[in-house]
Amino acid sequence: MARIIVTDKMAPDGIEYLKSKGFEVDTPFGISQEELLQVIENYDALIVRSATKVTKDVIERGKNLKVVGRAGNGVDNIDVEECTKRGIAVVNTPEGNIMAAAELTVAMIFAIFRNIPQAHHAAKNRDFRRNKFVGEELEGKTAGIIGVGKIGTIVARKLLGIGMKVVGYDPYVADEKFEQLGITRCENLEELLKVSDVITLHIPKSPQNVGLIGEKELKMCKKGVRIVNVARGGMIDEKALYNAIVEGHVAAAALDVLEKEPNYTKSPEEQDFWNPLLDLENVVYTPHLGASTKEANYNVSIGVAKLVEGVLNGELVPAVNMPPVSGDINQLRPYIDLAEKLGSIYYQAEKDRVTKIEVIYSGDIANIATKAITLAAVKGFLNSAGDPDVTYINAELKLRELGVKLVESKSSHLDKYTNLITVKFTTPNRDLSVSGTVFAKDVIRIVDFFGYKLDFEPTPHVLALQNIDVPGIIGKVGTLLGENNINIAAMQWSRNRKGEKAVSFVSVDTEVSDEILQKLLQIEGVLKASRLNF
Repeated sequence: MARIIVTDKMAPDGIEYLKSKGFEVDTPFGISQEELLQVIENYDALIVRSATKVTKDVIERGKNLKVVGRAGNGVDNIDVEECTKRGIAVVNTPEGNIMAAAELTVAMIFAIFRNIPQAHHAAKNRDFRRNKFVGEELEGKTAGIIGVGKIGTIVARKLLGIGMKVVGYDPYVADEKFEQLGITRCENLEELLKVSDVITLHIPKSPQNVGLIGEKELKMCKKGVRIVNVARGGMIDEKALYNAIVEGHVAAAALDVLEKEPNYTKSPEEQDFWNPLLDLENVVYTPHLGASTKEANYNVSIGVAKLVEGVLNGELVPAVNMPPVSGDINQLRPYIDLAEKLGSIYYQAEKDRVTKIEVIYSGDIANIATKAITLAAVKGFLNSAGDPDVTYINAELKLRELGVKLVESKSSHLDKYTNLITVKFTTPNRDLSVSGTVFAKDVIRIVDFFGYKLDFEPTPHVLALQNIDVPGIIGKVGTLLGENNINIAAMQWSRNRKGEKAVSFVSVDTEVSDEILQKLLQIEGVLKASRLNF
């Protein structure tokens, strides 16, 4: 009998479902990390919400683990890479709580415009001086939504319904989606900050988004702006927000998440957590209630239970770290790896919005099932667009939500290679393609980069350069990198016509800093310099 441990409190429906299927389920809600490390080896499955951290240590001790499930959206508290290395499936329920999060956002906006929590607290303490709580109406105000994905879309629809003007910033969503929603696109974050009366975040937490709104960004905002965040902590610089509120530039903030969060199971007498923002009267804070509705709790509880059941029964389920394939995945692995690398190139080298992606298979590869490979290309593309939660399972759906079309085509005819994967990116202005092939079963090579012919191995750290085709560029690039103690592992240059433009891939042993990238751009004749991380 498989044993399951549930360490964070969730609706009992999912737990009872698993028990009804014959599983032994233990529910030590709020168990400490140390205690979990002591017992995890006894279990086949671990189910968490956001509090438990499924670290490498937990995974290493969980010698019998077959699946880790998160009852909710995201997997930022789970070491997915380590799970994948050990063959442990990771499942979550990203659809279960989107309405709950969207509705809390709207509630927060009402609360900070009408001073509802402050007035309630005063009235409970026999202070009925209503002149202290004069608010502002939402009708005609401008709401700025950062991230027009599932939750941001619902928030936009609801705010439009109450008479607000809505603008959105999301560089990866097509114009058509903005038009369908009836909201105005902001081409950059600064534009949104300058026009919004209230700003709300609905983006995944990623390295690019940490500290997205800091002191500089807050100064760009209108005086009297209000800030709402029910997404993830850490995307707003809390010290900068505190100062902006104290100085009166920001009128109010409503937060469901913080960079560092309290223990949600301790009683007030036991609690040792505090945050300076909570000292401010015009900051409304709720203890991570974004998914805390009966409906959301039921959805994520039953959803994760059924996924865990499927894994324990040996079924193929939509796991975060498992592509949907038939047959032996090991035979497809080199092609999946290649496609993901090809897909990741575009937003590392270019900025124009993509409206369509076409994955073209030529040669032998065209004769097999290629769905997983196509999803890998999409996954690489979305990862480079700043979405750390994309998986082989949700890649196509996430791409569709951005309004980007996906096309897969095949041709058995091929002259030079036995197999070729081409990923073509269509933007409003042009088409750009990259191609790669697999030699000798698992040797990956990039053979076409935006129209320039190459034969290059995609290593972890690569510089992509474009320059005027004149003598001396190679020497200057090599000298600059050498002076900064950056070793060149491989270098390949390509041109289409003599004396025009050339491109190169320069494989280096270490990451290239922003400072060195700028120095490369200062070399006479160098037109573009991009970092490609594979």
